[in-house]
Amino acid sequence: MTTSIEAAALQEVAPGVFAYVQPDGSWMINNTGVVTGDDGTGLMVDTTSTEARNRALLAAVGSVAPGRLRALVNTHHHGDHTFGNWLVPADTPVVGHVHAREDQLAAGLLAAQVLTGPDYGHLEVRPPDLTFTGALTLHLGERAVELHAVGPAHTRGDVVVWLPAQRVAFAGDVAFAGGQPFLAEGSVAGYPRAVEALRALQPDVLVPGHGPVCRGDEVPRLLDDLAGYAAFVDATAREGHAAGWSPLETARRHADNPYAGWQESERLVGNLHRAYAELDGRPPGERLPLTEIWPDMVAFHGGPIGCRA
Repeated sequence: MTTSIEAAALQEVAPGVFAYVQPDGSWMINNTGVVTGDDGTGLMVDTTSTEARNRALLAAVGSVAPGRLRALVNTHHHGDHTFGNWLVPADTPVVGHVHAREDQLAAGLLAAQVLTGPDYGHLEVRPPDLTFTGALTLHLGERAVELHAVGPAHTRGDVVVWLPAQRVAFAGDVAFAGGQPFLAEGSVAGYPRAVEALRALQPDVLVPGHGPVCRGDEVPRLLDDLAGYAAFVDATAREGHAAGWSPLETARRHADNPYAGWQESERLVGNLHRAYAELDGRPPGERLPLTEIWPDMVAFHGGPIGCRA
């Protein structure tokens, strides 16, 4: 079963700034965005997963930014945020963190091979061709678009897109609204620092990588929830690691937890794998083989993990 592409919609979150929100925000169903200039040009934040979804996204972008696409920013390397890069005009630069480029090239089309079920259509890998570390500011006419590297967190190449004048943050997958964060390819230790970096911006509007847009008081509430989740994963990992339990056994012992009602509860197992690696002294963001972690997530889930993209 797929989640209807027609349910996706542009939401104007500030003048000329749009979030493209795709319900229900589960595996491979992400949010993207577009920032428009006075001359009709646009800057995109991420693409999405399947060919059909990406063509619908580009049609929506064209409806508000009919001019040239000045740039496409990738908030990280995962396929649900990058599989549509190849459909963007060749003369539009794709911008991302240096690690996002490295990890996209290393991952290839792995996400489509792990999360089977959807008709992905034609896919190609197009990594960022302009990379940076630290911070970078892009200018769309008079509008400044700041890129802040905040990883390792969700991945080691996480970037937050910040519009200071409009006080809008595109958080990528540093923020999930309604779903458990996935830290297996990032850092359990680093994730709270990324959440605090988001908090320090004091956004009026926060567009999460998955789930509904947050506004006003909803923003600090979400960030508090995400910080609480990270503390729960850390404490649970320390207990299980000290007891000699596997990540899967630890997750099963703590299946009844305050976050069990969030979507994709199987992510807890992947997050514990990452936490164990860090407790063993491995560097945050060091690549862990997802193909070895995924079977434990499937076991915790109780069967194949569905994808409705």
